[in-house]
Amino acid sequence: MPSLDPEIPHVAALARDLIRFDTTNHGGGRAQGEREAAEYAGAYLESLGLEVEYYEPIARRTNLTTRIPGRNPDKPALILHGHLDVVPAVAEDWSVDPFAGEIRDGMLWGRGAVDMKDMDAMILAAVGDLVRAGEQPERDLIVTFFADEENGGVEGSALVVRDKPEWFAGATEAISEVGGYSISVDDRRAYLLQVGEKALVWIRLVARGRAAHGSSFHTDNAVTALADAVARLGRTDWPVELTPATARMVEDLARLSGMDAADADAVAAATGAASGFLRSTLRTTTNPTGLAAGYKHNVIPDRAEALIDVRVLPGTEDAVLTAIQEIVGDEIAIEIVHRDIGLEVPFAGDLVDAMVGALGRHDPGVPVIPYLMGGGTDNKALAELGIAGFGFAPLRLPSDLDFTGMFHGVDERVPIDALVFGQTVLADLIRTY
Repeated sequence: MPSLDPEIPHVAALARDLIRFDTTNHGGGRAQGEREAAEYAGAYLESLGLEVEYYEPIARRTNLTTRIPGRNPDKPALILHGHLDVVPAVAEDWSVDPFAGEIRDGMLWGRGAVDMKDMDAMILAAVGDLVRAGEQPERDLIVTFFADEENGGVEGSALVVRDKPEWFAGATEAISEVGGYSISVDDRRAYLLQVGEKALVWIRLVARGRAAHGSSFHTDNAVTALADAVARLGRTDWPVELTPATARMVEDLARLSGMDAADADAVAAATGAASGFLRSTLRTTTNPTGLAAGYKHNVIPDRAEALIDVRVLPGTEDAVLTAIQEIVGDEIAIEIVHRDIGLEVPFAGDLVDAMVGALGRHDPGVPVIPYLMGGGTDNKALAELGIAGFGFAPLRLPSDLDFTGMFHGVDERVPIDALVFGQTVLADLIRTY
């Protein structure tokens, strides 16, 4: 069994230990790998008497699962899942070692503290609470940890769903990141429950020109053409478009703040630290994230390229790609690097009621609001099996903490008491649903 520190809460020790495994994922197949972190999680589950199965279709890209039989086998199984990889961290930009799992000021610091080794630890701790108490969940509970989520799940959940669909037999619903956390609206706390996520379309813009000496008079410069296209696209102000989930979110937020729900963007902007996250859910975003061209200072290259992270509302993917081509111009080629689906499920049903109820029992009277996440999760892969996914990593957070700003950010950290809260809420949910 993994060694845990009796001086700190159980869930915080699990999260700290997971952070100390460097599972950096650079994307495109360049990754440290999740094997050691997966073995740690697997050893913890095995210490509870559970049988763990591993799947490593690509060396060091390790996935694992276990199934806990429920009291009522006639009910569909529920999946709790997380990913074990993290995005890179530039150590010199941080005030702590990003892989030390340092605890200070009541916070756990490190890469993955927010995305999403906090939730991984909460899942493990909640399952541990249940099993050590000699209890069963109400229904079969499938606990799965994936590799490669930060690269769209190409070498993780996509391969597991393709090759190991039996892991999820009988399941109709899944819970993972990013939802269940609290925000502050006009000095009032509310929880966001994720019922969908935008589609991801990673594209590469390619400009071609004519190679020449750097000192020449030259009008066919690929770098110049690309720079113009990137600037136009990056500055595009995409219009607000509401889905059923975001329309309900805006109505609920407007009710809390006393604002006019007709101005959705202003309502989302009034959510303080969470505003950047929530405003992105109302529209397409097209953010340039990389540039490449040339090989010598005095050579004009014949090719220049840019990476663009495109996130679109479910069902608008083709229309947005057509609009992007119009913005950048026909002389710029668009290559699809990766594309997945958008999701949205109703903010209704027994599982939603159960999640809202679990939060209400541990933080009474605080509203729970649906939202559509701007990023993506492994719920997209599970959707290929007809499984409805939700984001529910419950965290009661201080109003002045820019929690959403720390996703892929610097000095990622999470309050220890928020982890304990999440463990408690998750344990309550799996006991009762």
